[in-house]
Amino acid sequence: MDKKKLLEDTDLFVLDMDGTFYLGDNILPGALSFIEAATKKGKDYLFFTNNASTRPEAYIDKLAGMGCFITRDKIMTSGDVMIRFLKSKYPGQSVYLLGTKPLIESFEDAGIKLDDEHPDIVVVSFDKTLTYEKLERACTFIRQGATFLATHMDINCPVEGGFIPDCGAICAAISLSTGRQPRYVGKPFKETVDMILDKTGYKRENITFVGDRLYTDVATGVNNGARGVLVLTGETHLEDVDSSDTKPDAIYDSIAQMGQLMLS
Repeated sequence: MDKKKLLEDTDLFVLDMDGTFYLGDNILPGALSFIEAATKKGKDYLFFTNNASTRPEAYIDKLAGMGCFITRDKIMTSGDVMIRFLKSKYPGQSVYLLGTKPLIESFEDAGIKLDDEHPDIVVVSFDKTLTYEKLERACTFIRQGATFLATHMDINCPVEGGFIPDCGAICAAISLSTGRQPRYVGKPFKETVDMILDKTGYKRENITFVGDRLYTDVATGVNNGARGVLVLTGETHLEDVDSSDTKPDAIYDSIAQMGQLMLS
C-alpha cells in the first residue's frame, strides 16, 4: 500500500514501545516528532506494549522522562487485556500468576482472586522474578487441570546489547513439561484488538498497528482487519520480511520517517 496514503487513511496509530518509540532507556530519534505530526494532522495514538512486567503508570513516568507526556487512557498493556479477559470469560475464578510484583498488584486492584494452592487458572506473563519453585507449581497446577493462559507470546524482550527471555520462552518450558499449550491474549490476538475497539470507538479498518516485530505488532493489524506496519528500528530486519508468513501493509525506516511523510 502507498506509504503516505496509509498514514492519511489512519485515524488511530497503536504504537509499540520498546524497539519502536524507544530502545531501553533512550528515546529513538524523531519519536516525539511523530507524535507532533500525528497531533497536527488530527490523528489519535495509543501506546500498547506486550510487556506486562511493569504497571502502565511506570511507563507513563518513563515516557515523561523522555519528554512524551501522556495520560492513562493513552497506554495499554497485555496485562490490561488479560485482566479484562479474565473478568469477562472467567468471572470469580482463582488464578496462579507467574508475574512481577507490579502485575500482581494490578490483578489485585482489579479484584482478581490470586491463589497459590488450588487455582482454577494459571496465568503466565513476563516474570523477571521467576524461580524454579514458581515454574514447578505452574506445571503441577496445569497437569491437575488448571486452565493455561498467557499474556503474550513474545519469545525475547529487546534490551540494550541484546535480548532476554520473555513470556513465550517461559511458556515453552511449561508446554514442554506438561504437553499443554497456553491461550495468549496480547498482540497479535483478537482480544487485544477487541479491547482497543471498545476503549477507543474507532473502526478497525482505520487503525494502524506500528511496531518492530512481524509476529506480534504487524500481525495484530493484518490478521484482525486493521493495518500492520513495520519499522526497522528494533528486532526485525528488512531481509526477515521475505521469509515471514506475515507481510506488513507498509515498511518504514522508523516512526520518524512516518511523521515526516505525514507532513510532506
